[in-house]
Amino acid sequence: MTVQHHDWIAHHANGRGDQVAMVDLATGRAVTYREFDDRIARLAAALRSQYGIGRGDRVAVLAHNAADIFEVQFACGRLAAVFVPMNWRLTVSELRFIVGDCAPKVLIHDPEFAEAAIELAAACGVDQLCTHGCVDSDYERLIASAQRLPVSEPTTYDDVATILYTSGTTGHPKGAIITYGMRFWQAINMAGPMVISQRSVCLTALPLFHVGGLDVYANPIFHFGGRVLVMRTYEPATALRLLSSAEAGINLFVGTPAHYQFMARLPEFATAAFSPDLLAGIAASPVPLPVLREWEMRGLPLQQLYGMTESCGGVMALDPEDRVRKAGSAGKAALHVDVRLVRVDGSDAPVGEMGEIWLRGPSITPGYWKNPEASAAAFSDGWLRTGDAAQMDDEGYFTIVDRWKDMYISGGENVYPAEVEDVLYRLDAIAEVAIIGVPDEMWGEVGRAIVVTKQDRALSEADIMLHCAAHLARYKLPRSIRFVEALPRNATGKVHKPTLRARFGAA
Repeated sequence: MTVQHHDWIAHHANGRGDQVAMVDLATGRAVTYREFDDRIARLAAALRSQYGIGRGDRVAVLAHNAADIFEVQFACGRLAAVFVPMNWRLTVSELRFIVGDCAPKVLIHDPEFAEAAIELAAACGVDQLCTHGCVDSDYERLIASAQRLPVSEPTTYDDVATILYTSGTTGHPKGAIITYGMRFWQAINMAGPMVISQRSVCLTALPLFHVGGLDVYANPIFHFGGRVLVMRTYEPATALRLLSSAEAGINLFVGTPAHYQFMARLPEFATAAFSPDLLAGIAASPVPLPVLREWEMRGLPLQQLYGMTESCGGVMALDPEDRVRKAGSAGKAALHVDVRLVRVDGSDAPVGEMGEIWLRGPSITPGYWKNPEASAAAFSDGWLRTGDAAQMDDEGYFTIVDRWKDMYISGGENVYPAEVEDVLYRLDAIAEVAIIGVPDEMWGEVGRAIVVTKQDRALSEADIMLHCAAHLARYKLPRSIRFVEALPRNATGKVHKPTLRARFGAA
């Protein structure tokens, strides 16, 4: 049976329109649900009339966090168009593949990304650009001059709402498809452990090109009619001040371990007081127990989550009452997600044994945009193979142990070694190279490059760092280099990374 998708913002505008839906902290602008609905309706009409956006067309966004980003998302929904937020931390060469892959009809961009947007448009055949992020921008003029879209295009739970690009193990990003149904079931899954309701007030600091910023708390809160406070970029002192402010009234927040480490280093942390109603989630990478203990001693036990882009956010979470008792665990499976732990031989791992996390349910992606090979490889008999390893205890709580694959997480961002290795191989002096993740106190993990140079060719660490900085986002840059005579390989000729980790994996 085809299920019709309903417009959350229009519903709340009709029922409680004077309630504040979101606050843009950079500008101080507060938007009620009635104003939110009106701006969405006008933007949708303008996107259709000015740029010809219709069903299935992609609308790409290259911009810092702003309340407006959610307007674009919901305006796309009213046109049955596809919202594509892009990682502004990437270089133009990295973004070129994404823009070419999704082929947007229009690219909305902040002024500081104008040069990149022009270059991307020329390289990828994007005919239309729209400036955003200032009072006299194309974006604001469109909304001011347009009439409301009279009738929204109908959409179902199976229709594509968003494409979120993640790094690919082959060196190219993959566009994870997010459907309206996935987003709905994610809202339902998060509502229980996060106690989401009309009274929820969330501070959103994670980037809105990331599933954590969009779908872990923010979109579920819009579903239930709560309030979202949007930070332009994460700033530890501001975040700590807001989280400990009774006036701000924040009762939901999610960050990476690095976010909490940055806040804990501030002098103000020693005297910060937090509301007992505040649920502070921590996710995106393995969580060091000392971080959990530090915040617990400060009076705010952290609530661990586990999820991924392909699941539209969280699939496991600790209930609030388990934050201390089960510290270190990612909690139990969400209500509408099936979870298996699978051994290498395909059998289910028993209690206490490590297995790969496999997922199934209505919040799981149907696949990757224009990439049937990657889609087929990601699933086994209807189960999404996450590549992450975990153990389950006798109470049904999962503890994330390691990544099944070679990917490592730096500051909450996934980094795939193959992508970095591909860039390094562009240096003619390199004969062989392998990237591994090594522990880092601040970022969780950072990259280390193991390099073999060609005979009689000189190459310095500085040469490698400069080359990488020109082609990779900062979080992907290797932070250390080791030169060796040869890389260890197995019988099939593949680089044996367990040996590299044993030799070079120390912090």
